[in-house]
Amino acid sequence: MLGESDTLWLSFLYSMTFGGFVGLASFLTTFFHEQYGLTRVMAGDLTTVVVVGGSFLRPVGGWLSDRVGGYRLLIWLLGAGALCMALVSSVPPVSMAVLALGVAMGLLGMGNGAVFQLVPQRFPERIGLVTGIVGAAGGLGGFFLPTILGAVKDATGHYTAGLVGVAVVFLFGTVMLLELGAVWLGRWTPTALNRTGVFAYRGALRPVADDPAA
Repeated sequence: MLGESDTLWLSFLYSMTFGGFVGLASFLTTFFHEQYGLTRVMAGDLTTVVVVGGSFLRPVGGWLSDRVGGYRLLIWLLGAGALCMALVSSVPPVSMAVLALGVAMGLLGMGNGAVFQLVPQRFPERIGLVTGIVGAAGGLGGFFLPTILGAVKDATGHYTAGLVGVAVVFLFGTVMLLELGAVWLGRWTPTALNRTGVFAYRGALRPVADDPAA
């Protein structure tokens, strides 16, 4: 399965959504404390509010994916997530940072549900194996994110460059999803295309015929 490019792309997407969610959750207390001078208790309280809100939105992402398609939803979620992280990198007032991070965590939480709407559509006969691979990639993303942000902080003395880097990764994921649309239209089954909302942004959008076996 590691030889399947779609497995790797789905793993990359989940490393951004779940990895980004878990990584930020373990990083935000330190960020609020060091960047804004809040007490560790207050920083922990703000982190809890942000994380809990994002956690409850994961099933919302799955629900929306079933209606508009996980592919279409992910494009919007990652693009909006990039904007949120770019805003946080500018070191706004703490109230605005909490709001932006809360929205970002909510978007990532919904993104988790969206990715797992794609997996069974692409690999209906190997759901367990692919889910395990994709889930492992998400765990790795959650490990590396705070490590990298901390290393950038030590090297530059601030978090700006690291947060900009996170925004760029989210933007890259958005662009790659748009590019993958044209590839997936020729590779996925009609049923999977209809359920996930895959489309090609280049040229006229091609309607996907219903699968007679659906």
